[in-house]
Amino acid sequence: MAFSTRLVALASVSACALLAAAPAVAADVTLTIESWRNDDLPIWQEKIIPAFEKGHPGIKLNFQPTAPKEYNAALNSKLDAGTAGDVIACRPFDASLELFKKGQLTSANDIPGMDRFSAVAKAGWTTDDAKTTYCVPVAAVLGGFIYNKDAFDKVGIKAPPKTVDEFFADLEKIKADGTYVPLAMGTIDQWEAATMGYQNIGPNYWHGEDGRKALIEGRQKLTDPQWVAPFQQLARWAPYLGDGYKAQAYPDSQNLFTLGRAAIYPTGSWEIAPFAAQAQFKMGVFPPPVPKAGDPCYISDHVDIAFGMNAKTKQPAAAKTFLAWTASPEFAQIYSNALPGFFSLQSGVIEQTNPLAKEFASWRETCKSTIRSTYQILSRGTPNLENETWVEAANVMNGTETPEQAAQKLQKGLDSWFKPAK
Repeated sequence: MAFSTRLVALASVSACALLAAAPAVAADVTLTIESWRNDDLPIWQEKIIPAFEKGHPGIKLNFQPTAPKEYNAALNSKLDAGTAGDVIACRPFDASLELFKKGQLTSANDIPGMDRFSAVAKAGWTTDDAKTTYCVPVAAVLGGFIYNKDAFDKVGIKAPPKTVDEFFADLEKIKADGTYVPLAMGTIDQWEAATMGYQNIGPNYWHGEDGRKALIEGRQKLTDPQWVAPFQQLARWAPYLGDGYKAQAYPDSQNLFTLGRAAIYPTGSWEIAPFAAQAQFKMGVFPPPVPKAGDPCYISDHVDIAFGMNAKTKQPAAAKTFLAWTASPEFAQIYSNALPGFFSLQSGVIEQTNPLAKEFASWRETCKSTIRSTYQILSRGTPNLENETWVEAANVMNGTETPEQAAQKLQKGLDSWFKPAK
């Protein structure tokens, strides 16, 4: 009996010691998470947050997204003003690297679980000297096209297009039928024209990593034929975008497709979850059609999102606890299947349960992967190549500039500050 009493006493002392050693989680702490993924709010509220809070009593999460187009500017303003959240969703490469250089993001090298990520997975959030990773990698996304299978059946398209000629023949068929808008995309927000247009189809022309690296090394220019060609294709999209596309915002395009009024949506794997919840028709996906039959295929397989800690957070211990959780297999499994189409960057295999996500992922077996051409190194100066590509892609689709003019403006802007290393 005395032995049992002693155990109870020791247990009480141990419990008190643990509480004293962990003040960050002894009382309820709320971490605010900044993100551009406003589409993900319901999934965070219904799946991700409850899973974290169940295993981490005392820490509450507040997911606070901003619209994608406004995110960078809004985040920068809040960080400068000291009002940003505790955890920051990090875009890859230059934008987040700048935040780290300014001391607004902390090193993530000591976060438990960072050994689950390869150097390639961490590349989007690691300094040029490879010594410091400043955000915990989360997921990559793949570019492609989602289509309405009912629409294809209605107009007599038996299989998705594999070449550019087949793609435009299908668009003509859909347009002639008149039931559906052939392509759901607007240009007023600009970023879709670049991300879901130029960066989606472009790798098939500039040959993915070969072209991207040649651009950085100065061996190719944006005025070369392989870089102008994607703009030329985008200019051809205009007649298939439907009335009012110049005033059509991103949510408008999403609604146009999910309501069954458009046949094809140029986009990426990140749309799978919201579309599956909204669309009342069967969907399929296809990779960007190659210029000619037999050409090698390339896909935008972009390291997309990571999480880092605001250097000015008042809850660093709790923030590190959350970041360690995002580096865990538990989080990877929840995130990948709660948000199908966001493919975990952890080294372990994550079983995909969503059929569209599986199909997107299967393209990695037949096509070569590449990241978006503007993200690494080339958007560190002013004018910012990424943001300028948004403008020029939209202008080309609006018919206010020719593909050649757009390419010349981008190259001139890049030349004004970027000098390739010799």
